[in-house]
Amino acid sequence: MKIALVGAGGKMGARLAANLVGSDYDVAYVEVSEAGRARLKDLVGVDCVPLGEALAGAGAVVLAVPDTAIGKVASGLAPKVDPGTIVIALDAAAPYAGHLPERADITYFVTHPCHPPIFNDEVEMKAKTDYFGGIAAKQAIVNALMQGPEEHYSVGEDIAKTIWQPILRSHRVTVDQMAMLEPGLSETVCATLLVAMKSAQDEVVRRGVDKTCARDFLLGHLNILAAVVMEEIDGVFSDACNKAIENGTPRILRDDWLGLFEPAEIAESIRRIT
Repeated sequence: MKIALVGAGGKMGARLAANLVGSDYDVAYVEVSEAGRARLKDLVGVDCVPLGEALAGAGAVVLAVPDTAIGKVASGLAPKVDPGTIVIALDAAAPYAGHLPERADITYFVTHPCHPPIFNDEVEMKAKTDYFGGIAAKQAIVNALMQGPEEHYSVGEDIAKTIWQPILRSHRVTVDQMAMLEPGLSETVCATLLVAMKSAQDEVVRRGVDKTCARDFLLGHLNILAAVVMEEIDGVFSDACNKAIENGTPRILRDDWLGLFEPAEIAESIRRIT
């Protein structure tokens, strides 16, 4: 199958290109910026082609462009692709927000990486330090067939497994579920709480604790506490820890914080993002 990779010289596009260049796919690389084309040539040794040439005969088009640009880019290429083409977005935000143009005879497929998990069995240093994924560390992925024939799911999943490799697991979800995962679960909750943890670390440093000491203490506790909470190990918190959680929850979290997963709140978060 021929794949057109649009945005191939960008930060995300270059990652995907590195995995596609050695694959069985016939890949046409598209990049509008001169700096991006030079980056791609330097990183993976391939040249870019004009959009029209890339789309001609392509069975799939991968949109490796920012969320804020997907609507414009997709609207420009949708009229040019053949019927039955699989258009692949790398994040649920723009598809969820309705930024993909209406065209009933093409497929929309959405895929996103879970990134390598904290608890893993990696032993090689290259994999242990591959925090984003797609290089050496195994990661799970999520995929959604937004529209199109059912047989296109496996085609899209195979492409997803190639661009995000090496793969730990592949999960099928809906676009709505993917939007709950990101931005809801991963960014609105996880990223926010991690930023709060860093702010808390900075505060105890401001109050006199050595920075390296505070970092060691926080990350060490994060490791064991996460192992217990996420049921990676069969463990329980001490009575003192449970009391601290009981005292800390109303101080840190609003009573209605789980309401951020309501469809209206997810939609508003994505509206701001896109």
